[in-house]
Amino acid sequence: MTALATWLAQQAAERESNGLARQLTSRESWDPLVDLAGNDYLGLARHPRVVAATAAAARQWGAGSTASRLVTGTLGLHAELEADLAAWCGQQRALVFSSGYLANLGAVAALADAETLIVSDAHVHASLVDGCRLARGRVRVVPHNDVSEMSAALASRPQPRALVVVESVYSVLGDVAPLPELAELCERYDATLLVDEAHALGVAGPQGRGLTASLPRRRLVVTATLSKALGAQGGAVLGPAAVVDHLTNAARTFVFDTALAPPAAAAAGAALAVLRTSPELVQDVRDCAAELAAAVGLPPPAGAVLSVPMPNPEAALRARAEAEAGGVRVGAFRPPSVPDGLSRLRITARAGLSPPGRSRAAAVLADVCSPAASPPR
Repeated sequence: MTALATWLAQQAAERESNGLARQLTSRESWDPLVDLAGNDYLGLARHPRVVAATAAAARQWGAGSTASRLVTGTLGLHAELEADLAAWCGQQRALVFSSGYLANLGAVAALADAETLIVSDAHVHASLVDGCRLARGRVRVVPHNDVSEMSAALASRPQPRALVVVESVYSVLGDVAPLPELAELCERYDATLLVDEAHALGVAGPQGRGLTASLPRRRLVVTATLSKALGAQGGAVLGPAAVVDHLTNAARTFVFDTALAPPAAAAAGAALAVLRTSPELVQDVRDCAAELAAAVGLPPPAGAVLSVPMPNPEAALRARAEAEAGGVRVGAFRPPSVPDGLSRLRITARAGLSPPGRSRAAAVLADVCSPAASPPR
């Protein structure tokens, strides 16, 4: 056995013994389960207008963009989507990437050079963590939502520039960042605030425009994904024109990556158009989230993510299986996917569930997430 094979076997055995082994499970188009594990918050992935736009773009442009954005990969679809996203989010410019992960990775790495301090919340997404690791700036990780520690880090820095990295709605716990306080800190200490709106766009804020909609723009950079509430694929960075111009030239995940596929760009644009004209979808997902939260004993979330602690990884897997047996799919998040190391059921609300279907799902979740099944909150 080679050294690599020996190491891989050891890693596999360790995952298995800790209840952390994962495997891929295929779904079929006729899947009968109520999906409260995915991120299609507004139910737009299968919306007729979105599907039609996807098919039309595939017929016109083909399956792929065939090149990077700076060669021949930039299409009118990309420019139109960027203009629409910027207008909807109230930002000056937008730049579309081929995934939300690459948008975060590219933005952090390109905006933080050796003379930049990166102050990152301890619970940010893996894509932001990796962006911090790739950036040349010094990284300081502060406790989750700790404004005083964030302030201390900014006040004591020797670097001339600072980048504060947070999520608006956190992807696992579903809680929110103290954005007004962070914006004030960035103004006081001449720092830039980078906010990942992946789980807020389309769900939180006025008309689903995100939680950054009311923040001052001068020091703000927003990242977002097109694969959650918009039901498509891709990511975006939004902010001042100077930031977008810099990323166009310096973000390696933009410069050296094949452009977002035409069908995905068209799908995201169509989904955004539906969102603009269908505010009832935003209210529907909020109502669904509130009903599901009440069923599992949690307050209504700011977004669509509900997080129920479980005693251990095995309990999380059992609860997921019990929910599936009741006709409801939920997520079982185990280390290292949970920032606090505590296994959880992750439940995501979505628009489009009928009232009886929502009630049935709530009843299943209430049974699966009974107080006996989880530790004190």
